[in-house]
Amino acid sequence: MATVVDLTPARAVAASKVGQAHELALALADAVMYSTSLEFNATLWTQDADYQGLSGVRYKAKFVPD
Repeated sequence: MATVVDLTPARAVAASKVGQAHELALALADAVMYSTSLEFNATLWTQDADYQGLSGVRYKAKFVPD
């Protein structure tokens, strides 16, 4: 079940901190999604390699045909 949450000032600040932590170098939109998934203790499923190896992320590489 999905839940839509507002991007509150507190969530924006949390995303900024997460994006800078551990030299993640996530873009702001990526940091918002990642920090929100951490806030709700949710698994973030993605094919975006920027998230590869992060805690709580399930990364599956995109299929690239030969």
